[in-house]
Amino acid sequence: MQPDVLLAILLSAIYGLVVGALPGLSATMATALLVPITFYLSPIAAIATIITASAMAIFSGDIPGCLLRIPGTPASAAYTDEAYAMTRKGEAETALGICLWFSAIGGIVGTASLVVTAPILAEFALGFSTFEYFWLAALGLMCATLVARSSPVKAIAAMLLGLLISCIGMENPAGLPRFTFGSTDLLSGVEPIPALVGVFAVSEVMRALITADPPPLPRRRFGSILKGQWALTKRYPQQQVRGNIVGIIIGVLPGAGADMAAWVSYAMSKRFSKTPEKFGTGHPEGLIEAGASNNASLASGWVPSLLFGIPGDTITAIAIGVLFMKGLNPGPTLFTERASSMYALYYIFVISNIIMIPLGIMMIRGSSIILRAPRSAIMPVILLCCAVGSFAIGNNLFGVLVVAVFGMIGYVMERNGYPVAAMVLGIVMGTMFEQSFVTSLIKSDGSLMPFFERPVSAVLAAITICCLAWPIAAMLYRRAGARLAGARAPA
Repeated sequence: MQPDVLLAILLSAIYGLVVGALPGLSATMATALLVPITFYLSPIAAIATIITASAMAIFSGDIPGCLLRIPGTPASAAYTDEAYAMTRKGEAETALGICLWFSAIGGIVGTASLVVTAPILAEFALGFSTFEYFWLAALGLMCATLVARSSPVKAIAAMLLGLLISCIGMENPAGLPRFTFGSTDLLSGVEPIPALVGVFAVSEVMRALITADPPPLPRRRFGSILKGQWALTKRYPQQQVRGNIVGIIIGVLPGAGADMAAWVSYAMSKRFSKTPEKFGTGHPEGLIEAGASNNASLASGWVPSLLFGIPGDTITAIAIGVLFMKGLNPGPTLFTERASSMYALYYIFVISNIIMIPLGIMMIRGSSIILRAPRSAIMPVILLCCAVGSFAIGNNLFGVLVVAVFGMIGYVMERNGYPVAAMVLGIVMGTMFEQSFVTSLIKSDGSLMPFFERPVSAVLAAITICCLAWPIAAMLYRRAGARLAGARAPA
């Protein structure tokens, strides 16, 4: 309740709402641009900006989706057509109200899951050794490839590229410089934060250069935004509960995130609906379930981040960097040694989702002004923020060069269907992955058996190996099916 924390929550909420409402600017990019500002804030205020801005941006991305059929963030893409269909039917207020109301409820439920599960898992995790941490890191990397919407092979390739980038420098168990090519700037490796800013922000600016501006928003006056939401809450309880549960589960999976939760929940809503033929015509059922799911996944995504330092999504990957920078090193001891900071984090989640409702209503009513901002004025400001922020991280121009290089890498990867989130996860987790492996080999005197002999380690190993084999087996199965169909075809 310190004034600087409350002010950070309010300002980052407004910032997140504005950035999320601008088509093409993701919640991840909004979070990445906040990192330079967190240098000058207290630890709790710094984390408050990340949490609040990401929650607001995820909701705010629904506004252009409802009004223009252009999702503001990837998490909004799953139900953009449904929301826009309601707008065409003259129910824009209902669609926007659903997105706002159920996003806030989903965020609070996700926070409850974080409060309940994280301390219990922290006690369990205190017994982990480097063997378990190695398999946990490997499992996180494999999950990132399984949940990617692109080809699993491309996701694995992107993840391996991230691991290769994490090898640069001399911060390795041997203390030897690797892949530095004689550059002293590369001795400390590639900092994750400039890489994240580059792949998500600079690449977005590059994409904006070659795409047309979205159509202007027609002027209109909105009625009551929350009218009828309580009736929908009582009418669709199963959809809310199912969306919250799916969001919590997917949020815990490393590398998944809010956009995957929204896609899965919308698909499940249509699959289990009694009226699936209404989907796509402006039906609120799928909108409720997906809207509850994406915000529930935000809070639960912090569970692996706080416990093990493994990011639940790209937003928490940025948050991990901020946590380390502020001395709040992720790990199970965080819940015993810095318990007051954890309770502060819980309160920030609740406060940000509560103030989402009044600020969200104001944002919806002012959306005609925000969505009319010309892209030609926004993108140069974003590029300037990227350059200034990357310079502030290390106080040298090398950081600016890293952001520019990774911006080009991110642009090329996205153009060719390679998920940048998998590469980011590889960069963030590469050091932990390697150090756990090497330390375990030193402890076991070079033997691999302890990786499989310890009970928890053996379970994690089995799950990881299955995740690794799944995309390969699926590819071979498809090829075998195609050959069989070709052989049966008449000459």
